[in-house]
Amino acid sequence: MCRKKITALILLIAMVVSMMSGCAAGSSSKKVTEIYFLSCKPEVKAVWEEVSEVYEKETGVKLKVLTAADGNHERTLKAELAKKDYPTMFQINGPVEYQKWKNYCLDLSSTDLYSWLLDKDMAVTGDDGSGAYGIPYVVEGYGIIYNQSIMDKYFALSGRSTDTKSMDEINNFDTLKAVVEDMQAHRSELGIEGVFGSTSFAPGENWRWQTHLLNLPVYYEFEDKNVSDSDTLDFTYSDEYKNILDLYLNNSCTDISELGQKSVEDSMEEFAQGKAAMVQNGNWAWSQIESAQGNIVSEQDAKYMPIYTGVSGEESQGLCIGTENFICINSQATAEEQQASIDFLEWLYNSDEGKDFVTNKFGFIPPFNTFKESEYPSNPLAVEVIDYMNDENKKSVSWNFVAFPSQKFKDNLGTNLLSYATGELDWNTLVDTTKSEWAQQKGSEEE
Repeated sequence: MCRKKITALILLIAMVVSMMSGCAAGSSSKKVTEIYFLSCKPEVKAVWEEVSEVYEKETGVKLKVLTAADGNHERTLKAELAKKDYPTMFQINGPVEYQKWKNYCLDLSSTDLYSWLLDKDMAVTGDDGSGAYGIPYVVEGYGIIYNQSIMDKYFALSGRSTDTKSMDEINNFDTLKAVVEDMQAHRSELGIEGVFGSTSFAPGENWRWQTHLLNLPVYYEFEDKNVSDSDTLDFTYSDEYKNILDLYLNNSCTDISELGQKSVEDSMEEFAQGKAAMVQNGNWAWSQIESAQGNIVSEQDAKYMPIYTGVSGEESQGLCIGTENFICINSQATAEEQQASIDFLEWLYNSDEGKDFVTNKFGFIPPFNTFKESEYPSNPLAVEVIDYMNDENKKSVSWNFVAFPSQKFKDNLGTNLLSYATGELDWNTLVDTTKSEWAQQKGSEEE
């Protein structure tokens, strides 16, 4: 009997071990094979596709990337998060947008990714100021991009009406305006169709004006008030905003009547092909310039200057530098999906192959200490941004548009700007409407 009992016990143990092995096998079969990132940077869509191919080949994990159309990120994110095949990673533009999606944001303060941040204060924290629910994955800058070759040609003109001899002398709006208007008058001699690329106002293509350009008057107003956010917009610097917008509109290579159909890509092609000498955009635009059909702009000729608007003391103003690109891990995803997504991000920002993508193909300026100076971007506009950041005589303009009320606010302003450009809306009405909608949407937290 004793032998039978021992035999039975051995059989029981064998069954338990077999069952446990079966469970382990079942768990391993559930290994994550796909992660999903919802991006809102269409200008680097092709690079994400290349990253996905390389990462899958190296790890066996497929990276699915969906790129939301310009101006449609919020509604795309809302729709995708509701699906069974949800994003495991997505992007928010800062603390304001975090409030809308905080139930989907995982605390990343214990990850290596967070520990690598050069400035941990840049992370989006929780309501109590703790945690890290959004990690900045790129620092970027924007301003007025100019073609040095065309500018040199202008400075060599014998019949010009300004005495400005170099770009170093353009450090305020009055000087910029005089040079631009004179260049427009001599456009045939310079071989350009206009000084500026198209002020794009096609639907979803007006973010350079309703967000990036509006940041200038908001920045100076916030500086005066010593705040980083406000429930009201006094629009103290609306005249300065109008100054630079009018300069763009009146000295473009495109007639104002056609701007409602123009895209950002159109304006970047105009600059790349030498039809325009200047264009407002960020360092991310180099990939569009470089790949444009008929591009004649060399790396040596792609330069930056600040967006001057007429504010007192702007001679010391630098580029607009910051980020609205914070990556989040979906807290509603499975633990395995969350970890697989974190693994991917840490590969991207710490492996040799991943870092090469970040700096040389995306053209990003990385905010992590895993990059050596020799690994900084080859993108000439990114190098310009870094130079401005390191210039102690220049003060960078922070990205205050992360405090803008909503995408609806920006879209409405974009529509009104086009109506102003075409003469259907007067400037004072535009200013009053913008102030009213800011206050209304800030007060109601309207999306």
